[in-house]
Amino acid sequence: MTSVQNDVIRDVIVVGSGPAGYTAAIYTARANLNPLVIAGSVTAGGELMNTTDVENFPGFPEGIMGPDLMDNMQKQAERFGAEILFDDVTEMNLDGDIKTVSLADGTVFRARSIIVSTGSAYRELGLEDEKRLSGHGVSWCATCDGFFFREQTIAVIGGGDSAMEEALFLTKFASKVYVIVRRNELRASKIMGDRALAHEKIEFVWDSEVVGINGDEKVNGLVVKNRISAEETTLDVTGVFVAIGNDPRVDLVKDQLELTAEGTIAVDGRSSKTSLPGVFAAGDVIDSTYRQAITAAASGCAAAQDVEHFLANVKTPAEAAK
Repeated sequence: MTSVQNDVIRDVIVVGSGPAGYTAAIYTARANLNPLVIAGSVTAGGELMNTTDVENFPGFPEGIMGPDLMDNMQKQAERFGAEILFDDVTEMNLDGDIKTVSLADGTVFRARSIIVSTGSAYRELGLEDEKRLSGHGVSWCATCDGFFFREQTIAVIGGGDSAMEEALFLTKFASKVYVIVRRNELRASKIMGDRALAHEKIEFVWDSEVVGINGDEKVNGLVVKNRISAEETTLDVTGVFVAIGNDPRVDLVKDQLELTAEGTIAVDGRSSKTSLPGVFAAGDVIDSTYRQAITAAASGCAAAQDVEHFLANVKTPAEAAK
């Protein structure tokens, strides 16, 4: 049965957490907008919850664990009055002056503005041991984790620009980088492909797919199957970087908001303004290029300020009735 929580119309609801959502909550809370953050039941904190040491977030010279960073951001938002709800949104109605956000139990929240910060999900290989060894040799972010593989042999999976960028970046640390490609050619742009092909530390494994990841507590090998001969070989690697793309989490809004060709939520220039008034977006859900914690946090800051300016020019129902 559908119910409206307290029959209250809030100033702002933040859907999603992570660096973008929590930063938006910090800023809107400090602006006395009393934000409600629906952080998610499983995905609260975003991709950083699956990351070990984060050494490139400003302000932490010794590094910080991903979950600890998200916990700090959450507590900072709560300190200023943000309400955090660890539940999942099942439906949103974003049209009109008052937006609605529904949960699985039938609870409906209403607000004058919404910040969508649902993030993105790295595409996975779908292998049995992939999740188990996540953070223990399996990674989806070279800039996050490459430092930990100094003088080691590692593998990158993928044939697009992202995979080439990951492989080239990882040569700064690794002694050798295998690149596993399903076809006999690259999907990457010529300039990126040529750079990777010419690098002395990179070895390509063509027409191949990964069928197994070995290791008890951490990765110690990769089982690769040739798609033409069906022959299987094991590569002695200690790290596996999956670079087969990522998908912005737009299922809740794809039929309501304008999307880009890359599938992210379209925003107006450098702002967080979407195609509907009163609806703003921040973080990886609008970013197909950078996808870093610091850029997501900056995006959340922009969204909060955009909301504050929007609400300053919107009359409440009581004001409109006068």
